[in-house]
Amino acid sequence: MTQSQRSALVGGLVLISLGALFLAVQLVPGLRESMAIEFSWPLIIIGLGVFLFVLGLLVGAPDMAIPATIVSGIGGLLFWQNSTGNWESWAYAWTLIPGFVGLGLILAGLIGGNLRQRFGGGMVLILISALMFAVFGSILGVPVALGSYWPVLLIALGLLILFRPLLRS
Repeated sequence: MTQSQRSALVGGLVLISLGALFLAVQLVPGLRESMAIEFSWPLIIIGLGVFLFVLGLLVGAPDMAIPATIVSGIGGLLFWQNSTGNWESWAYAWTLIPGFVGLGLILAGLIGGNLRQRFGGGMVLILISALMFAVFGSILGVPVALGSYWPVLLIALGLLILFRPLLRS
């Protein structure tokens, strides 16, 4: 069986399973309440990210870990927001997406066997994401440990970018 045949098989089976689940929820009385779909819909998005990851593993495409971590990460954010009702947190929570990309790069490096090439870039993205989260979160009223000293992070990042080429040579 070729890789395209395997991916078509897995994709078809997943779609059939999801369709059967959603049809059962509509047709079987009481199933909707027992599954609490109104409150757990972000789990579907997380599951879609897991599906992308597994699909990448099956077809031998380790780079599928990158969109898988993005989709699963956004699903996790939506799950947290749906659970807490804190929807206004999206004003700063979007800054975590570059960190999801960095995590995906590191996972793709682990799976693909080129971790040394991807680890540095992944960690830089995670650092930038954490920095942006701290900055935007503190501006928009989230209690961050830095308080009013978050501009120091911007200065440190600017110095790092400025002197990094000098340190390499």
